[in-house]
Amino acid sequence: MYNLISFSGIFVLMAFAWALSTDRRVVNWRLIIWGCALQLIFALFIFVVPAGANVFMFINDVLVKIIDVAGEGTKFLFGRLALPPGTTNEWGEESLGFIFAVQVLPQIIFFASLMAVLYYIGVMSWLVKIFARIFTKLMRVSGAESLCASSNIFVGIESATTIRPYLEKMTRSELCTILTAGMATIASTVLAIYILILQKQFPTIAGHLVSASFLSAPAAIVMSKLLLPETEKPETLGVDVLPYYEKESSVIEAIINGANAGLKLAAGVVALLVAFLGLVALADFIFAGAGAKVNELAGINMDWSLKGLLGYLFYPFTLIIGVPPSDAFEISKIIGERAIVTETKSYMDLAVLMDAGVLKDPRSSFLATYALCGFAHVASLAIFVGGIAALVPKRTADLSAVGPRALLAANLACLMTAAMAGTFFSGGSILLGQ
Repeated sequence: MYNLISFSGIFVLMAFAWALSTDRRVVNWRLIIWGCALQLIFALFIFVVPAGANVFMFINDVLVKIIDVAGEGTKFLFGRLALPPGTTNEWGEESLGFIFAVQVLPQIIFFASLMAVLYYIGVMSWLVKIFARIFTKLMRVSGAESLCASSNIFVGIESATTIRPYLEKMTRSELCTILTAGMATIASTVLAIYILILQKQFPTIAGHLVSASFLSAPAAIVMSKLLLPETEKPETLGVDVLPYYEKESSVIEAIINGANAGLKLAAGVVALLVAFLGLVALADFIFAGAGAKVNELAGINMDWSLKGLLGYLFYPFTLIIGVPPSDAFEISKIIGERAIVTETKSYMDLAVLMDAGVLKDPRSSFLATYALCGFAHVASLAIFVGGIAALVPKRTADLSAVGPRALLAANLACLMTAAMAGTFFSGGSILLGQ
């Protein structure tokens, strides 16, 4: 029954986006049909076709092994501080427990260097061009936004640089799409963070995160075009666009530049977590005092924390994507929390819920994993708008204007991806580590 609810939720979410459209008379049916079809095809391959499940497990195992290898540099620098909980090193020293800053953040530097090498040798460029061509030909969107959306499957804000020559002449709808695609997906450079947070509770988490990023790319285009449909003629409509890429002179330079970029990204993650967690704690302190009085006067028992209030807001959407009612409020709180505090904290809270046995149905954690897989939060909106505006200052006003709509589209795209995954959920599947 819940699978059917998830399937129905796909269309409810699209209807909600259409209801908030800037022009409900303009609907690109070809884009919507092919966007849903691409998601269905990929989901069928992964969740239903045996060969797809094998590919999924292979990707999961490869990523887990890469992360294990990547930790060697961290262990050399930080010793037993870098040891995962419950492990010992070759000198018999035991782990001091989970330390986010030491065991997780350095992985960003390694993955940034790895991605730089893959771009240098042409692997990533080849993959990006394949997906860009599929989106352009089937969904009939501009080549520039297709290229940027496909780049976001693998990278983050830097995907905008692949279409730098076209940014100045993009339509507002195109700008909304590239912002949405950036916030509805995750970057491979931070993939290790989520894997390390949830690997103990969810052994196949790596494969699911990759699956979610692939599913969210067409979902982002669909939601963006429903909320802000194209009413102009894009310069690159139906045209294949090649990535704009400044290649390093050698693989060593690629590794160095990637590591430096990864270090900046890790510092950015630290800054965001310190700032936003502190501000949320302050907001909770203020709301709790006022809420306690309201509860006393009204004779109710309402959660007045920021996380709780966002949970009430996202509760209907959590039910729509097929989360069982028994777990819906807990899941809605961490989905709502992501919109403010970032997906990193939400994944950590999901791990806590799973560890404590709070969630009564494995379906709930499965759907939450997909719904949280995106940079769909306020801090990311500032990063993407600011980053792209730096590349094309003349479009700052347009980027700022479409930004909030893109953030909404990104959240809906992540929920749509969760609903699509929930359509094919099977409790005994090897994809859930059973």
